[in-house]
Amino acid sequence: MRTPRLYTPQPLPLGQTIELEAAAGHYVGKVLRMQEKQEVILFNDTGTQVSAHISNISKKIVRVLISAQLKAPKASLLYTHLGQVMSRGERMDYAIQKATELGINEITPLYSSRCEVKLDHQRQIKRLAHWQQIAISACEQSGRIDVPLIHTPQALSTWLENTSAEVKLVLHPHETRPLEAQKAPLSCALLVGPEGGFTLEEVEQAHAEGYTGLSLGPRILRTETAPIAALTLLQYVWGDLSPRLTEIQDK
Repeated sequence: MRTPRLYTPQPLPLGQTIELEAAAGHYVGKVLRMQEKQEVILFNDTGTQVSAHISNISKKIVRVLISAQLKAPKASLLYTHLGQVMSRGERMDYAIQKATELGINEITPLYSSRCEVKLDHQRQIKRLAHWQQIAISACEQSGRIDVPLIHTPQALSTWLENTSAEVKLVLHPHETRPLEAQKAPLSCALLVGPEGGFTLEEVEQAHAEGYTGLSLGPRILRTETAPIAALTLLQYVWGDLSPRLTEIQDK
């Protein structure tokens, strides 16, 4: 069995024993059915990653002894912020999961004219916690150590006015510029619309705020597929999927 990676928000002091949170303890004890002395990898928000061994395991409590500091994986040179108009069902979950695997740093769920999702205050709180857990699980699986921040859902106009980045892109076939022709930025804001697309007024508003169109070819992609295709392209041209930039980062 591959050594499990688990996120924890608590400090990870070498040589000390800590108690895992309830969800992580349940996963280790009930799902994986791990035993004492077996190894886990833990990471937290400070960029710390350690090796630990289970020192005590019971029905309700799992304690681990932190034994060694591990080298933390490097984040992409390209800082990305995804503005994703919300979609129904599991499509938003899928977009957040895959965007996290592709190195996204921030995600802001958005409301637009053609957005079909309406969340009251209580449902918004629950969905936000659910989405953050999806991002954490994706980091555990993919080897990331920096968990992306999931922002509170907001109106498209608010995001356009307040989001800053060196390059701003909207998935729309008009007024596109080849990525290869642009100087590699350190940060990029990516805007993805709903199933029905953005209205002409919304596209014009994005352009007024400095957004350039980005086309992904002749086929129309679903709203949960589009950010994955776009982020893969961005990471290949400007980020850690680029052979050239990967060599620079490894030096």
